Amino acid sequence: SILNKSLVPNEFTMMFKAISLSTLAILGASPIHANEDNASSTKPLVRIPMHKVPDHEFVNRFLVREREALLNLQTAETNMSSVTSSARKLNGSNLRGGKDESEVIKDYANAQYYGVVKIGTPPQEFQVIYDTGSSNLWVPEVGCVHCGYKIIHGGKNKYDKDLSETFVEDGSEFAIQYGSGAVSGVFAQDTVILADDITVEGQMFGTIHDAGGMGIAYAFGYFDGILGLGFDSISVGGVETVFHNAIDQGAVEQPVFAFYLGDEEDGELTFGGYDEDKFVGDLTWVPLSDETYWRIDMDEVKIGSFSTGKTDAIVDSGTSLLTGPSADVRAIANEIGAQPTITGQYTIDCAKLDSIPTMTWTIDGNEYSVEGKDLVLQSSGMCIFAMMGMDFPKPGPQWILGDVFMRKYYTVFDFEGARVGFAEAV
Repeated sequence: SILNKSLVPNEFTMMFKAISLSTLAILGASPIHANEDNASSTKPLVRIPMHKVPDHEFVNRFLVREREALLNLQTAETNMSSVTSSARKLNGSNLRGGKDESEVIKDYANAQYYGVVKIGTPPQEFQVIYDTGSSNLWVPEVGCVHCGYKIIHGGKNKYDKDLSETFVEDGSEFAIQYGSGAVSGVFAQDTVILADDITVEGQMFGTIHDAGGMGIAYAFGYFDGILGLGFDSISVGGVETVFHNAIDQGAVEQPVFAFYLGDEEDGELTFGGYDEDKFVGDLTWVPLSDETYWRIDMDEVKIGSFSTGKTDAIVDSGTSLLTGPSADVRAIANEIGAQPTITGQYTIDCAKLDSIPTMTWTIDGNEYSVEGKDLVLQSSGMCIFAMMGMDFPKPGPQWILGDVFMRKYYTVFDFEGARVGFAEAV
């Protein structure tokens, strides 16, 4: 997830992330029924299954990162900040479009959902995180170093330009700097296929030849790359996003996509409309505060005796956790009895789950709540509080509403309407 530096004073832009290896306008929030809105497609929706990493694997990854962090401290090979921060810098000194600023992006260490995209002719298949918190498509290329190991999930799928009849050389630098190293490669152009029905011709994307900056989380992750679903304004190199190109080329019925994230099961991403069978009641639309991330204003965040004033958030499918200002998250953790860990996350005694209060976000006058027990990821007697602190310089966002929120609320992203719609998921 990224915040374009051109939007931020100083040499910075913003991101937001989640973690996985990782997180919104035309009308005010007024309830309208799905079948009364023109976002309903007149032809079948294009559906992409979203596979979920089981909670026990998520917890295992957490333990691996804990061990890695302790080792790094003991050997003094890295400092605490490079291990605990999920904010990463993007090196844009030689990127397309002449950007010379740094931008911040997430590390995907905790992302739990991934799906298929195909690139080239004939198509080469990749598992990617469909990420509303960033805007570029990238995958590793043949010969990529630090790009996984065969003994872990069979290794990464790698793009081979020589096998594609529609590959077009570009060669401009594509480089992202993560805390401990770079993810670097070059831009290329090829045909991109979403599901089997949406073909986007001439799409610019990054082919990565070194993914060392993604760290151990990438090696253990099921995904090969990232497909960003944010806006062009935060795209590295200023390239048009896959979904924007799909709209321009008439490949989707409506400029809308939607996420249904299964709880303890796989979910579904739809393009060209949304699925009324996946939610109850009406969609409530919320206008975006700007068209960078899917960013919205919030009236209040409340849990127990803790509450904020007016604030804002990014709705981020690439972030599994919730994030907020570090001071606020510490206060919340103290209230519920969660304990900090060396990686910046929190654990809680599993016996206390029933005592965790409901968390409520008030957005455009409407309340959205997640029960306390759903704010925890549990496996093998360990309970991880699904929230961590993350601080962004102004005018960056304060909160990230990741998969913990989106599992509870079916979320529709209206690209041309510059708004998001929420309804309680079935």
